[in-house]
Amino acid sequence: MTTQPTIDPALDAPLRRQPRIGILVVAYNAASTLAKTLDRIPADFRGRIQEIFVCDDASQDDTYLIGLGYREVTKDLPITVVRHEVNLGYGGNQKAGYQLAAEHDLDIIVLLHGDGQYAPELLPQIVAPLERDECDAVFGSRMLTKRAARKGGMPLYKYLGNRVLTTLENRALGSTLSEFHSGYRAYRVAALADLDLAESSDGFDFDTQIIIQLLDKGKRITEIPIPTYYGDEICYVNGMRYAADVLLDVAAYRLARLGFTTGEACKMSEEYALKEAEGSSHTEILKLLDGAEPLRILDVGCSGGRLGEQLRERGHHVTGIDLADTPEISQRVDAFVQADLEQGIPDEVGSDYDVVIAADVIEHLRNSDQLLRQIAERLHPDGRLLLSVPNFGHWYPRLRSLLGIFDYDQRGILDKTHVRFYTRRSLLKQVRKSGYQVQAMRVTGLPIDILRSRPSLLKRAVVAVDSLLVRLRPTLFGYQFVLSLTPKPRSHSITFGRAGADRG
Repeated sequence: MTTQPTIDPALDAPLRRQPRIGILVVAYNAASTLAKTLDRIPADFRGRIQEIFVCDDASQDDTYLIGLGYREVTKDLPITVVRHEVNLGYGGNQKAGYQLAAEHDLDIIVLLHGDGQYAPELLPQIVAPLERDECDAVFGSRMLTKRAARKGGMPLYKYLGNRVLTTLENRALGSTLSEFHSGYRAYRVAALADLDLAESSDGFDFDTQIIIQLLDKGKRITEIPIPTYYGDEICYVNGMRYAADVLLDVAAYRLARLGFTTGEACKMSEEYALKEAEGSSHTEILKLLDGAEPLRILDVGCSGGRLGEQLRERGHHVTGIDLADTPEISQRVDAFVQADLEQGIPDEVGSDYDVVIAADVIEHLRNSDQLLRQIAERLHPDGRLLLSVPNFGHWYPRLRSLLGIFDYDQRGILDKTHVRFYTRRSLLKQVRKSGYQVQAMRVTGLPIDILRSRPSLLKRAVVAVDSLLVRLRPTLFGYQFVLSLTPKPRSHSITFGRAGADRG
């Protein structure tokens, strides 16, 4: 009788490819420490490393030459030495290194400082969670082991600053990290590819921005304890400037959650979400039509037709016009015309509309004057235009400009697709120049529901304070203006008030 050999199913399975590991050594004026740092890479780990990128950020000493010399005499480390002719900054140096990691098809990249501040001896431990597919990033933390940071020589002022900043950052971001400010990190290269590194800072706050983006993308972060070491290396970080930068980064993220910006690109051809929160521009437009008999309505810039769908449910006949045509639009409006509003309103749209709605539209158009005049021609003699526009005079863009950090966001008042910005004065000037009279103006407050949709005492307090500020200074605290306009001259008055309180 012949006995067949037993085969272990695990041995019969395809072998899993070992991850390709790379080390990014960021170096600036590290001639005295670079070789010692590389020497400390564990011997039993060296064979697992596919690439070591030593990136010299235009050092003023011999860092680059030391790196070249070390590469020549060291045969068990695959070293590539790169010298930036212009200093890219701490963040810029990392960006260049992560680009190299992607180009060399690496799976894992470890950030190591050329000054030896972070222990190369722990390279096996910092990549282990990534090799086990437990996370997308691993951070070395000097705070996980109680009192280890102070025993390792961390100055008291740095320790206290680290703890205070980390506490504030955790509360703002909803995270539970023990430390935000360690530079010893390992990343899955695919996870970095999902982040917007190009738009991130070139400075020392780059590491904080990476954490924010990882959390925003739902990436998994693991921490491991690392020893604290403070030697004779020169610190190039301005502590106060760094603290201010990271706090601004966190504040910008919180503002993003309020709706000023978002992590996803927002184009005119993409569907804009219906703003259903109490006091939003769409809600105020719907309130201006409360109790009206069925009307013929033209929704200019209707996007996916969400607002038109609400109007149809109230018995109105809605025609939508927008650049993009999607299957959902025809189900949400009664008629749809595809057109580029920069070229004007086409004839097939028709005329004699009781109401034309232009909700968050004219700020996207270079020819907004032309559009407003054409809308007047499409209105019934007794018709009206309901217009909503973000307020560039709001404290947020004012503060950004004052601090010298004005830039476009991807949503909100400073949306990248906005080509026109309006204050109350400039908006009223344009609509009057285009032949309209203002029958009523409402002012909306911050979109608090984007930050916290569930009822809470904190939310009620914030809404109450914001409501009061909007009433006191609508030009400074108003988030959007919502106007009811008519091209037919008539006596009128303008009343400012908190969204939802129509006094005009």
